[in-house]
Amino acid sequence: MLTALMAMGLFALSFNKQQYQALLQTPARQTGVLACALVLALLWQIQAGILPHLSIHILGITAATLTLGWHMGLLCATLATLLSYFFGPMPIENLWTFWLFTALLPVYLSYGLFLLCYHFLSRHFFVYIFVCAFLCGGLVAASKIAISALYYLSIGLYDWPVLVDNYIFYAIIMWFPEAMLNGMAITLLITYRPHWVKTFYDRDYLDK
Repeated sequence: MLTALMAMGLFALSFNKQQYQALLQTPARQTGVLACALVLALLWQIQAGILPHLSIHILGITAATLTLGWHMGLLCATLATLLSYFFGPMPIENLWTFWLFTALLPVYLSYGLFLLCYHFLSRHFFVYIFVCAFLCGGLVAASKIAISALYYLSIGLYDWPVLVDNYIFYAIIMWFPEAMLNGMAITLLITYRPHWVKTFYDRDYLDK
């Protein structure tokens, strides 16, 4: 119940009337959100893990958040969660936890890290690629595993040695492929379709 309330609260914070009005009035934006959601849902189907709940998979959330912004990023991640549920197999009792730790928190982390980079680092093309997309993407994936592990420890689902050996250990392994995927996706987008990437501001990253 607590995870359900937290998830609904975090999603409610993203509601912005202007953003949703623009979404409803712009078919191209609707296509972008739905396409991103489908890609994320497909990525999340490719997973590995030995024990229940301790699945490892590519997130792709950082690239989606940088592309869509945090409001639409949360909507996209929510749609991807629903698609993942219908693609299955995902028990209904796991839906809230999955939504919170795989979709919502990574979007907030991704956008928070982007804001830190934007305000405290040089606004340069390569900083955007290698820090905002590459490094932050890997950090978000590792953080998601760590936060999920602490949650499972707090509810007594697994003890600490089991989590370290079967889950937290893989944060080190998953960091690089997650960073590569997000970095490559953003590199391609800002090279060929920079106007699709909401957080890539030409005046800051190119007009210098």
